[in-house]
Amino acid sequence: MAIDSLITLTGEAWDDYGLIDSGHGRKLERYGRYRFIRPEPQAMWKPALSDWQADGEFIGASDEEGGGRWHLERHVPNEGWPLQWEEVCFIARNTAFRHLAFFPDMAPQWAWMRERTTKDNAILNLFGYTGVGSLALAAKGAQVTHVDASKKSVAAAKENAEASGMSNYPIRWIIDDAVKFTAREVRRQRRYDGILMDPPKFGRGPTNEVWRLEENLPDLITEAVKLLDKDSRFLVLTVYAVRMSALAIGELLSQATQHLGGTVEVGEMAIKEESRGLNLPTAIFARWRND
Repeated sequence: MAIDSLITLTGEAWDDYGLIDSGHGRKLERYGRYRFIRPEPQAMWKPALSDWQADGEFIGASDEEGGGRWHLERHVPNEGWPLQWEEVCFIARNTAFRHLAFFPDMAPQWAWMRERTTKDNAILNLFGYTGVGSLALAAKGAQVTHVDASKKSVAAAKENAEASGMSNYPIRWIIDDAVKFTAREVRRQRRYDGILMDPPKFGRGPTNEVWRLEENLPDLITEAVKLLDKDSRFLVLTVYAVRMSALAIGELLSQATQHLGGTVEVGEMAIKEESRGLNLPTAIFARWRND
């Protein structure tokens, strides 16, 4: 199927998160009772506000690998602080990777998947990180398999499950390389009703497996689609590597799912500013649905 249009999936503010302002290569956000400034290369315009008051700022390094450090103006708890999206509670933290231990622009994707999830659906979350997406789907009655190569991330996901009162929900917490786990599931002839994958640009598995997005994504998509059938509901792929194209990953997913029918949508993810309604682009995505 040909990809002939792009859509913009825009995240709106909610009680515990908002994009206050952006511009001159930075963005000002609120995370509960705290405000932070982070680098944002795509914010090339002028900010709406002249004075940004924040509890801290992430100062990026000069290299392309995203290094840097937090400079905190006020006390922010090292152990993190609680936030909530819908019925999911989780802990926000100032991580060494410049983000706050979750990705707020994923909220529209979580809502979209929840609309297509019913009780006892089997959902696979690859590169599941701190588990907010897994918990959002488990709250709808799904049986979730959460996979991440980082023991620390899976531990944080279990902490978020406890904070949400979901410790006893049917979630399998798997510490494994996503590529190897997917291949084993294919050999086991497992099937899923939905798959979410949010792969990093670069990463390492628990036994030092190397992940490079441009090299490994096509094979992972091919294998992951083998876990779907014509009764499955969705596959969502999000990519934060800005050098890739939404059309490229859309065509990749379209070819892989052609035998299943359904529809492939592609486009950009963005967050709407509270100050003036401007949409700040954050990522690209491709998703297959079978309504």
